[in-house]
Amino acid sequence: MKIGLDARGAIWYRGTGIGTYTYQLIKNLYVHDKKNEYRFFWPGDEFKNLDPMADEVFNSIERSKDKFWEEVHVPMSVEQEKIDIYHVPQNGIGLPLKKGCLNVVTVHDLIPYIYPETVGKGYLRIFLQEMPRIMEQSDLIITVSEHSKRDIQRIFQVPEEKIAVTYEAPESVYQPIDKQAAKAFVKERFGIDRPYVVYLGGFSPRKNVKGLINAFYEMQDQIPKDYALVLVGKEARDYDDTAMLVEALRLQDRVIFTGFAAVPELPHLYNAADLCVYPSFYEGFGLPPLEAMACGVPTITSNTSSIPEVAGDAALLINPHDMYDLAEKMAAVLNSPELRQEMSRKGLAQAAQFSWERCAKETLAAYEKLYARKKSAFS
Repeated sequence: MKIGLDARGAIWYRGTGIGTYTYQLIKNLYVHDKKNEYRFFWPGDEFKNLDPMADEVFNSIERSKDKFWEEVHVPMSVEQEKIDIYHVPQNGIGLPLKKGCLNVVTVHDLIPYIYPETVGKGYLRIFLQEMPRIMEQSDLIITVSEHSKRDIQRIFQVPEEKIAVTYEAPESVYQPIDKQAAKAFVKERFGIDRPYVVYLGGFSPRKNVKGLINAFYEMQDQIPKDYALVLVGKEARDYDDTAMLVEALRLQDRVIFTGFAAVPELPHLYNAADLCVYPSFYEGFGLPPLEAMACGVPTITSNTSSIPEVAGDAALLINPHDMYDLAEKMAAVLNSPELRQEMSRKGLAQAAQFSWERCAKETLAAYEKLYARKKSAFS
């Protein structure tokens, strides 16, 4: 087969779940599949940062022509290069209007349909406008959890045989490192010199960061006074409301906003923490809990959506709508070194079950099944 992939998310969205997925998928397909031919579609020359892939695997379309991406340039290249399968990993957004080969999309979640109030107006409009066409035009829909698969079936009545589930994974940088070395790094880079609970992600209402702050406030008298709550993420939408809550609760000396942290810094932030909390209301997959567990960090996360699939019995699961449940479990973990040690051990074992190589191989198997079905239909 000759397989084309929209590679834009590998750099444009690096540091997000979709960016990580795109980067790791194209890298692992390129490294582990020597049987098929790949073309990664990219505007500009930033792909030169994507080691270990050779330049010739990229079909570079100039950034200045980007507005004609779906309408002109990709369909023309698909036809000229005789692409058999074209895969759009970022929820299908960017799928060419003209269908020139078999179309595959990865739909990570349907949050704009389930929690529309938590999505930016521009993205919400595009998503709701494009998704019906994407579902109809796609020959195969890949998604990242059984929960997201059920959402796709429920909302769009997509037949089960048209959907494949391939799990995401923590990147290899997420692993246990010397705790003292991690603490020294965090002190030097972020000025944090005290034990802490870490949250990593955005500040959308869907992420329930306010619930976490309220739970931290409720249990602060049950734990040593020097513990901090460290919130890692760029100051984007809904950040100001979160900061106002911290001030209203007079937690300025205990809640620390790091701002954006680059991928190489994140393993240090995880490893230096005594606990990771991720109380999201809804996730299509939810990478941060798995990244924390891969670092051996005890993790508390939600019992909703796809998250129990990912966490298994290695994390403590809470009702994200019940801040008292969260406060109680946070205090229990922070007050018990024995419990933290046991959770660390179980988390490492759970995280080891996921790998990007496996994701790529299962994606390739889905391609091959789709392609074989097409050939059979025309034989």
